[in-house]
Amino acid sequence: MIRKAKEKDILKIKDLLSQVCLVHHNGRPDIFKIGTKYSTEELIEILNDKNRPILVCVDENDDVIGYCFCIFKQYNNNSIMTDIKTLYIDDLCVDEKKRGKHIGKKLFEAAIKLAEENNCYNLTLNVWSCNSSAMRFYEAQGLVPQKVGMELVL
Repeated sequence: MIRKAKEKDILKIKDLLSQVCLVHHNGRPDIFKIGTKYSTEELIEILNDKNRPILVCVDENDDVIGYCFCIFKQYNNNSIMTDIKTLYIDDLCVDEKKRGKHIGKKLFEAAIKLAEENNCYNLTLNVWSCNSSAMRFYEAQGLVPQKVGMELVL
């Protein structure tokens, strides 16, 4: 089942955030520390922000087994950007013990539904190129590159 996250979910969400951070750290230890992206206080703030919904997939015991952090973004009266509304996926994770069961696909489909219900023009996200499994997953969902970030490590 997919639902909006609640404060009672924070402990499991933090565990999943640690899993994501470890994937990034293993791929780019020069950039990513081991830890979590958000503190408990920051998660409580996000849960109370209507422009930053967190979707969770829960099992039969209502325990979180995956999440999708979303952010509504919109340029208004920008000199070069149109006023389209975007749903940005800030983070999507399925518990490493539950992967391969299409939970990520269900979360992604729920994010699409959320975007459509809120009259978004598109859904966007960033994925680190060192995370090849995430790249394959998003490509399988029909996403195509919108822009490419490049670097030169000095």
